[in-house]
Amino acid sequence: MTDSADTPGRHKRHWLRWTALGLAVVVLAAAGVGWWFYRKLDSNITTDTTAAAELLKYEKERPSPAVNAARNILLIGSDTRAGAGNAKYGQDKGTQRSDTTILLHLSGGGASATAVSLPRDLMVTIPSCAKPDGSRTTEQFAQFNWAFEFGGTACTIRTLEKMTGIRVDHHMVIDFRGFKKMVDAVDGVEICLKEPIDDADAHLKLPAGRQTLHGEQALGFVRARKSIGNGSDTERMDRQQQFLGALVNKVQSDGVLLNPTRLYPVLDAATKSITTDPGLDSLRDLYDLARSMRAIPTEKVQFLTVPRRPYSYNANRDELVQPDADRLFAALRADKPVTVRPAGNEKPDENGSTPSPSETAFPGRNAADGSCTG
Repeated sequence: MTDSADTPGRHKRHWLRWTALGLAVVVLAAAGVGWWFYRKLDSNITTDTTAAAELLKYEKERPSPAVNAARNILLIGSDTRAGAGNAKYGQDKGTQRSDTTILLHLSGGGASATAVSLPRDLMVTIPSCAKPDGSRTTEQFAQFNWAFEFGGTACTIRTLEKMTGIRVDHHMVIDFRGFKKMVDAVDGVEICLKEPIDDADAHLKLPAGRQTLHGEQALGFVRARKSIGNGSDTERMDRQQQFLGALVNKVQSDGVLLNPTRLYPVLDAATKSITTDPGLDSLRDLYDLARSMRAIPTEKVQFLTVPRRPYSYNANRDELVQPDADRLFAALRADKPVTVRPAGNEKPDENGSTPSPSETAFPGRNAADGSCTG
């Protein structure tokens, strides 16, 4: 006969065992799902080993690493028409150029981030570069975005390093489709327009005023050129900086980086969209980068364009303004603070230079401004 006095204790122990087993199953299942998500996101990333191998050949001539553990990351927006969703922007001729190129300098200690836009029409010396078919180009003076067409990322990096003396530690390449997906992943980005836009080339038609742009519209906005302002690439770069500032502001203010439910689609879109060097091709690497960016106040995330003016021999091209450009490059090499001020009030001297109130202050904006302020 069962001892009734022991029954409650046995039932309690029995319940506790099943509860513990259930919790263990839940924990293991959660860990399994987390591992699956990690593996999926990690495998999304495309690694560019070709550029790394080519750069290794020229290691002795490359600039020294950044001081103070600062990092320089080259962000390249490719105008390739290959791939799903890109054909509508033009015929795929088997070549690509860098539609947008930004040098992102992360200061040592993570106090600030400075994004420097480089005009695609900037006239520079492009070194001899390896072509995809195994042949080589000759060194030549040409517009900056030709480097990407000649020899891909490695050629672009070597051209930039020779021009600036700044070593590029990592790079990311993203195409049209990837950009659209990343914007959609954060539910769009708010911008403000003083005038309506109707640009057939950019596939964009927008009314004036405050509005939220999603993938296709966002891409059209950062690519539009002929129908807005004076049609210059300089104004287009300014719109790109406004948009990226608003994007950074939204990601930080909406807590996307702290909310796993919202962060996953952003990471999924990002990892599917980018090609990186081997030093930045894992989810852990990208997470560490995002975490370091998260700690930077939006007013310390700055955007500016390398000092430029119309090229002396062709107004449709650009050239560097000196000594302004060298002053900027020197500040980044030394990891000195770079500050920005609203553009528009500068008065060029007889050489085309725009004197600054300090050695490291340049026309630009910061992410706190967004695109609906200033």
